[in-house]
Amino acid sequence: MSEERRYWLGFSRVPGIGVQRANDLRRAFGSLEAAWGANERELATVRLPEFVLKNLMGFRHKINLDGEMRRLDALGVRLATLDDSDYPYLLRNITNPPMVLYVRGSLTAADQRSLAMVGTRKATRLGKDTARKFGTELAQQGVTIVSGLAQGIDYEAHTGALEGHGRTIAVLGSGIDVIYPRQHARLAETICQNGALVSEFAPGTPPEGANFPRRNRIISGLSQGVLVVEAPLRSGALITATAAGEQGREVFAIPASLSNPFGFGCNRLIQDGAKLVMDVADILNEMLPITERQQMREVAEQISADSPIEAQILGYLRGDPVHIDEIARMSSLPVSEVLGVLTLLELKGLAQCVAPMQYCGTI
Repeated sequence: MSEERRYWLGFSRVPGIGVQRANDLRRAFGSLEAAWGANERELATVRLPEFVLKNLMGFRHKINLDGEMRRLDALGVRLATLDDSDYPYLLRNITNPPMVLYVRGSLTAADQRSLAMVGTRKATRLGKDTARKFGTELAQQGVTIVSGLAQGIDYEAHTGALEGHGRTIAVLGSGIDVIYPRQHARLAETICQNGALVSEFAPGTPPEGANFPRRNRIISGLSQGVLVVEAPLRSGALITATAAGEQGREVFAIPASLSNPFGFGCNRLIQDGAKLVMDVADILNEMLPITERQQMREVAEQISADSPIEAQILGYLRGDPVHIDEIARMSSLPVSEVLGVLTLLELKGLAQCVAPMQYCGTI
């Protein structure tokens, strides 16, 4: 629905409207375009909070959506919306995904095998060397490195990925055209050629402090897991690790010497259950099953769209075995048809026969 792209942009700029409200408006009016053009009386039927309605009515008279799209073209920026096939799969499935992403460079299917690397801006020499080494070795294994373009650990993670001839994604806490810190402008251009710069903030947005927690949830949301390389007890990297845990992502941490206060946050994460990492293999061994589960979820989503019966049967399968007769009863389908569907789900890796006539799900 590429014609809806400009309206995703429009609604994303209105304070108080997020993904849920945008989708509510689309359902109510049939399209985002119709919702954008609705008058105040029509919008009142959707029961928007008064401040949101006021924001919408005022803002849409100030913005020229066609002009904004031309501005993005002039900047070499692509707008990826939730309707677009190249909107990152992992990010789409967090609780509060950005309605739009401003992208310079490219996002590819290979980026689903990704790891965020974060840490302190005031990294020690050892921390910097470790981040660059892990970035290089992971990139050589086909892992896309995601970070925030900041000084310290972020810079080394991106640089290591590039030195490993791999892909890397930098998520900005500013507009896509506002590189922060400025001295990383050359690195940012190199990243565009070997990955992407990404932001949810409109072009021209300055790097204000309130933007960075929002930025951090995108860093973790784009990734299968987060590796904290070196971080003190009070660090934005720990915010990213917290977001990762809330999103169901793996959290990894490199332990620090007790004489290094810049690494105490990593030690605390390990105390709280993060995976202790000593080398790249510790991460790769965890990521392989994550990738397999992710692929199965994608197949399951495709089934939901293409085969209602398969989706129905899959919905009855959980971790505990279910007898085929029980599935037939719940689905009101003949046992022979249920057996055929279960066989197909087994071939797709989504079901498993664990005992005679008893099946459970694998995701």
